[in-house]
Amino acid sequence: MLVKRILLVIKMKKINFLPIVLFFIIVFIFFRPFFLNGKLPIPSDTIVGLYHPFRDLYLKDYPNGIPFKNFLITDPVRQQFPWRELALELEKRFELPLWNPYSFSGTPLLANMQSAVFYPLSILFFLLPYEAAWSMLIVLQPLLAGIFLYFYLNNLKLNKWSSLIGAITFSFSGFGIAWMEWGTILHVGLWLPLMLLSIDKIFTHLTSESSKLKAQNSKLQLKSKNLLIWSFIFIFCLTSSFFAGHLQIFFYLFIVSVVYFIARWVQYGRRVNILVLFFILNSLFLILTSLQWFPTLQFISESARSIDQPDWQKEGWFIPWQHLIQFIAPDFFGNPTTLNYWGTWNYGELVGYVGILPLIMAIFALFFRRDKKTFFYGTTFFISLIFSLPTIMAKIPYVLQVPFLSTTQPTRLLFVADFSLAVLAAFGIDYFLRHKKAIVYPLSFMIFIFVGLWFFVLEENIIIAKRNLVFPTLVFAISTTLLFILIQLPKVYKRFTIMIYIIIVGVTIFDLMRFGFKFTPFTNKEYLFPNTKTISFLQKQTGQFRIMSTDSRIFPPNFSVAYRLQSVDGYDPLYLQRYGELIAASERGKPDISPPFGFNRIIAPRNYDSKIMDFLGVKYILSLSDLRTERLTKVFQEGQTRVYENRNALPKTFFVENVEFTKNKNETIEIMFKKDFDLLGVAIIEESLGVQADPPPRWTKGEVEIITYTENEIVINTKNKGEGFLVLTDSFYPTWKVTVDKVKAKIFRTDYNFRGVVVPGGKHQVKFYNSLL
Repeated sequence: MLVKRILLVIKMKKINFLPIVLFFIIVFIFFRPFFLNGKLPIPSDTIVGLYHPFRDLYLKDYPNGIPFKNFLITDPVRQQFPWRELALELEKRFELPLWNPYSFSGTPLLANMQSAVFYPLSILFFLLPYEAAWSMLIVLQPLLAGIFLYFYLNNLKLNKWSSLIGAITFSFSGFGIAWMEWGTILHVGLWLPLMLLSIDKIFTHLTSESSKLKAQNSKLQLKSKNLLIWSFIFIFCLTSSFFAGHLQIFFYLFIVSVVYFIARWVQYGRRVNILVLFFILNSLFLILTSLQWFPTLQFISESARSIDQPDWQKEGWFIPWQHLIQFIAPDFFGNPTTLNYWGTWNYGELVGYVGILPLIMAIFALFFRRDKKTFFYGTTFFISLIFSLPTIMAKIPYVLQVPFLSTTQPTRLLFVADFSLAVLAAFGIDYFLRHKKAIVYPLSFMIFIFVGLWFFVLEENIIIAKRNLVFPTLVFAISTTLLFILIQLPKVYKRFTIMIYIIIVGVTIFDLMRFGFKFTPFTNKEYLFPNTKTISFLQKQTGQFRIMSTDSRIFPPNFSVAYRLQSVDGYDPLYLQRYGELIAASERGKPDISPPFGFNRIIAPRNYDSKIMDFLGVKYILSLSDLRTERLTKVFQEGQTRVYENRNALPKTFFVENVEFTKNKNETIEIMFKKDFDLLGVAIIEESLGVQADPPPRWTKGEVEIITYTENEIVINTKNKGEGFLVLTDSFYPTWKVTVDKVKAKIFRTDYNFRGVVVPGGKHQVKFYNSLL
């Protein structure tokens, strides 16, 4: 009898976990280029296909550059991959990754949330080689997102196969595919279904425990234990999502979870004890994440985020109304991988495709399913659209310049829209299993839309649009046929009915996989930041110096991080405002620091004749053409890439003879741009040194030698006859501290954006170090 019961339990578990096993297989199929062929889920083909000197490396075999799949998604190799790699290297040395000296002449690293310094799943990078860990990080996004949503939907008492379709839809939705290889955005979002599940479980255990106070002690203890576990899961999900590296998506996730909690709280009788627990859990979250909150808020306050943003009134800032078509035909406007995209701005920001069958079922749920859960997710879906489309409501935060919201692009609300559609699709399938005939109405609605698309497409792009309508129309026709067969089938044909359901699941998987495969690149390992003769030449040069390029096709911003070369350029939504203003003035050739700067997150100076570039220590300049100027000497060439040495480059650190005082930054920039002003001999500060002298004292110029230069520490030996003022041309930032012979001193903001310190006469050791304390 006991054996029989055990076998029954095992059988039931196999049935329950069969969809999970199937989901693992689906994820494996999607990532088979990685698992079977060793290719990496990162667009490294753009490195060797778009940019020099990497194109020069393959010039013999590919004179026009190595073919690349998707030019649109270069950000993972220009931002997330090098930032995370640098942060992890420092963590492995048991250092907090506070600073990145390789971009923007020095910029915060930990404070940049996209470096994901504290994300728990970064443990992969301590267990696996970096490329393998990165790949598994990408694989885990759809895998965990789907599994978490499956268990959440299963907890709502939905049919397991409808839960599976919902999981597949969420994992491989348009938003999920578009942002798959960033390694941050989806890691933020994947925790949402598990958070919602933990909220439901907390309510279940608290309400059942309160109603059964007279139950046996053992049962009560079990309830308390489960409550503790799910409370821990909730905090873990919330903190993991926050640490994953994208504040905007976390904000949307947090809002959805709070509204969901409130809805459940009202539903479960508005119990005070649950409200108190939720407050405690969120307070714990704030405490646990303070290591990230404070540095990030400080960086935002020092950045140009609020003043150097794209125009929110330009087309594409919101989802254009016509791009709602992409919920039905993702490539109606073409696709960047086939180089025929004719839609508005950025394909990846506008595609919300969830598959034809899931969309039909989501509409079905909205039309016919009458329960609070459907109402909640239907409302969430429509609100996300209202605030992502160019509606009056959506424009309010930008007109009123609401902090944070006015600097975020609302198209990212597609995350909420796609998540809601995935849940609604599961609701719709679950309802369809019990009420099949009503599906005729949403199918009729979809037929009307498809007919309209075929007959009213714009003639100027009719060939692309109609070609890309063929596959969605075919999928719709097959899905409609199968659904009608299910409606007509008598209940006695159970096996045939099951077979039809399997085919429907297969069609949905094929639909989403085809869409995902088309957009997502998998690339050879050797394409990922290969070494070239040009880079080797630069790495072999001694001393502390910076580089710059004269063309966007050479060594783009942040590539320098991967090779540990210091550069004046950088690409980041957050960059120091003072640095941006200085570079803007340098590019304009005059002391004009007025916004907008025109950088839009990418600072890439091209004015190599500017004395600001000399001051920043730009010793080597990369170019694709000959530069004819007396101050530059060509010292190396590889293919089309030329390297010039700037003989006027100033050293990284030096003593000055004089210090000038100014009242504000405008006065400082005016002085710096005077033709006869000597940046090597005079330093400018905007505050008092605390020296009782008028006029300011004349300083002595001594010897300096950089002994140690690492990401978080710079040690300089000095030798001077008298008191001197030492300048270091790394960006000023409040977390940097300084000691002179182990005695704390003050860093003065010098020459608009850099560091200066008073050093006594004699031999001394000056140590700059970065610390949160």
